[in-house]
Amino acid sequence: MRVGWLLVRHEVRLLASLARWMARRPHGTGSGVAFGYARGQGAMMAGFAFVCVVETVALSVLLRDWPAVHAALLFLDVYTIVFVVALHASSVVRPHVLDPDRRTLRIRRYVHVDLLVPLERIASVRRELRMTHERADGELDVEVGSQTSVTLELTEPVTHVGFFGRSREVRVVRFHADDPDGLVRALGRTRV
Repeated sequence: MRVGWLLVRHEVRLLASLARWMARRPHGTGSGVAFGYARGQGAMMAGFAFVCVVETVALSVLLRDWPAVHAALLFLDVYTIVFVVALHASSVVRPHVLDPDRRTLRIRRYVHVDLLVPLERIASVRRELRMTHERADGELDVEVGSQTSVTLELTEPVTHVGFFGRSREVRVVRFHADDPDGLVRALGRTRV
């Protein structure tokens, strides 16, 4: 039952992100400085959406003689297209946020990852482009398009809560930003 609730909540949050994207209203930026990460995946998401549209048209032609099957698959195909667009929209409206007033860096990806890092816990920050990531204890890789571009090393761990509610402590966080140099400079100025 809990997993079902999490999946429903996920879908609602994605659809809300789609509405925010159309209204051009970012989520949770407040007085902070937003750093996007969606450009790194824009072409890939557009490609997924295009393939879904082609599949929808092809299945409509192939299944025109079976109206019940056609209707069911048409619904699923259209929902898949909406899902892909909403996934991209969630990455656009939920950027990383550096908030100097609250002294935090909020690292996000879609509606899945939302990690709040207090600035006083950041031991070092550097621009580091990585294309491969191996799972390791105490490390969190928030990849976009299979890459990360900023690495944070922390003085003490922060708690990351995963999609299904599992929590774990992380001391190293790698994530992607469209402007990694700007983010690293802004973090350097804010931490002083």
